[in-house]
Amino acid sequence: MDKNYLLLSFSLWALCALCKPTEKKDRIHHDPQLSDKVHDDSQSFDYDHDAFLGAEEAKSFDQLTPEESKERLGIIVSKIDLDKDGFVTEGELTAWIKKTQRKYVYDNVERQWQEFDMNQDGLISWEEYRNVTYGTYLDDPDPDNSFNYKQMMVRDERRFKMADKDGDLIATKEEFTAFLHPEEYDYMKDIVVLETMEDIDKNADGVIDLEEYIGDMYNHDNDADEPEWVKTEREQFVEFRDKNRDGKMDKEETKDWILPSDYDHAEAEARHLVYESDQNKDGKLTREEIVDKYDLFVGSQATDFGEALVRHDEF
Repeated sequence: MDKNYLLLSFSLWALCALCKPTEKKDRIHHDPQLSDKVHDDSQSFDYDHDAFLGAEEAKSFDQLTPEESKERLGIIVSKIDLDKDGFVTEGELTAWIKKTQRKYVYDNVERQWQEFDMNQDGLISWEEYRNVTYGTYLDDPDPDNSFNYKQMMVRDERRFKMADKDGDLIATKEEFTAFLHPEEYDYMKDIVVLETMEDIDKNADGVIDLEEYIGDMYNHDNDADEPEWVKTEREQFVEFRDKNRDGKMDKEETKDWILPSDYDHAEAEARHLVYESDQNKDGKLTREEIVDKYDLFVGSQATDFGEALVRHDEF
């Protein structure tokens, strides 16, 4: 990442800060939907396929014969069974679905990995990351931007140390993923809250007051009335965000705002798949039980053709 890139980032940040947004900024982190398909098993299992495999991988199964789909599904089952006891539990299935849905995160990390792993040892040290990201600044500090670069580097180092579980300042791929995408990891949520508060808390008093909250979303113009959505946000702050009614949001209130306890779609889908496939009702699935209900988990030429026939008959 060179100096020009960082300068461009600062310029865009400054431009965004000066311009009045036309849309409300959304700092809330929601778990994405598992599929854009309707979840109606009476019509098709497309939603389940997307949830279990990811949308792109689900498409590839539609080109396989039933036998090929079953064979590949059997291989996947062995990956889901983390403790290798021969059973897939609801918890293991939930973890698999969440991992599948995070594929875009892992793809992003893979794209960046080679850039930062300078010595190709399969790890990324803080020194490697710092030198690639801030090397130009460190070699030739620009007095006009030194404060901003220093702030960014300190903030990155703090997040890197938080992601680095064993404290050796060397990140594994999983730790580097947590560094780049902290909102995806429970143990990184405090840093997400802290960074958000630092961005919004302009007077650095450790809390977010109403005007700071609104100012993060909307730049006031004294000659214009506030849009209706801004007025609504003021009401949201008073009625819901500021839970203890002290006129400001502390760390816990900010966490409840940006990291709400959403409905767990992956857990619900795992529960559904176990319920539909668990033939002996022991609360866990064998490989045979899953493969026997293969069309619920994955597609094939047969299921794809069968659904096409159903759609044709409807017309």
